Amino acid sequence: MLRKLLIGTMLSGALTAGYAAPSFADEVEVLHWWTSGGEAAALDVLKKKLESQGVTWKDMPVAGGGGEAAMTALRARVTAGDPPTAVQALGFDITDWAKQGVVGDLTDIATKEGWDKVIPAALQQFSKYDGKWIAAPVNVHSTNWIWINKKALDAAGGKAPETWDELIAVLDKMKANGISPIGHGGQAWQDATIFDAVVLAEGTDFYKQSMIDLDPAALNSDKMVEVFDHMAKLREYVDADFSGRDWNLASAMVIEGKAGMQFMGDWAKGEFLKAGQKPGVDFVCIRFPGTQGAVTFNSDQFMMFKVGDAEKKAQDLMASDIESPDFQSAFNVVKGSAPARTDVPNTAFDDCGKKAIADLAEADKNGKLFGSMAHGHANPAAVKNAMYDVITRHFNGEMDSKAAAAALAEAVAAAKG
Repeated sequence: MLRKLLIGTMLSGALTAGYAAPSFADEVEVLHWWTSGGEAAALDVLKKKLESQGVTWKDMPVAGGGGEAAMTALRARVTAGDPPTAVQALGFDITDWAKQGVVGDLTDIATKEGWDKVIPAALQQFSKYDGKWIAAPVNVHSTNWIWINKKALDAAGGKAPETWDELIAVLDKMKANGISPIGHGGQAWQDATIFDAVVLAEGTDFYKQSMIDLDPAALNSDKMVEVFDHMAKLREYVDADFSGRDWNLASAMVIEGKAGMQFMGDWAKGEFLKAGQKPGVDFVCIRFPGTQGAVTFNSDQFMMFKVGDAEKKAQDLMASDIESPDFQSAFNVVKGSAPARTDVPNTAFDDCGKKAIADLAEADKNGKLFGSMAHGHANPAAVKNAMYDVITRHFNGEMDSKAAAAALAEAVAAAKG
């Protein structure tokens, strides 16, 4: 019902604004990995809007929360000379495709609609290549969140943790209460998502030095050893069956009270909302202790590929729809993220959504908005994957913290070439 209301409101706003549906009927083939319940509900907002304007949506879903499987499928399509119209993509993956000369050009529609003025520069870094707009950002996800089952928190004392020591105390109480303290899926990108937050908690300067600037001294430092020590400590609160678990199943553990909390980006909120839960009543959203005032982000964008003239009309319409303020509000209310535009009002958003928008604005203003390493917005894929390998090996107990810090520096140096 909520989804129908949102779609109705959005379309009503578009009609009120005098937007006439085009006379042509065309098709967009969209490759994406939004296959969980909350994600599918959000994507349906875009599907319905396009369909109302005479554009047929051809779905090409490729499951896998980090998008790696989708990029593999995309490579096969591009190699075969048959790219989709639009592809969900993240960060440096967009830049990598642009370098291959296969992406489309959205500059005309972007200039006409003034995207430069309302989309943050941190996002434009990936939306543009060689001065041209090549992708339409859908949202801004921040990744340094904790999602907590409200009943489990109340049973553990009721106070949301604000420091590392308070976090460990809550986790200990949850463990004593007989539930799995942390709902987690043993996949490399999920391990790295936690790692991102733990690094950020050591300070924004350290995050920039290690995750973005790739300073060898920061990567193999006493502070990085402490990060790995904290990761090893958190591992003690994960259940034995975590290996290979998808992120949304870990969210379900928290929703159902089988786990106390999940360290995950704000796409997790979509799962809570899909389950009929309300922030402050059924679940609590907080920043990872020590990261208040700072944000690590990723931004889902639809990267456009070179297509024929007829399909280009539908492609431009899709891009325009994505950047319209009414869609940005309707979509992100359902998805759990913040709008990619800075001029979208927060009135339709719940408390967690309002916090996401406010935190993003504060971090951007204060120079504490950083691309997420775990989600391909800090460095290219080769570096990200090298970090993944070390982080996951350590999390699975294959090396101690000191060895992991040394291995991280070595792996990054090798990946940089």
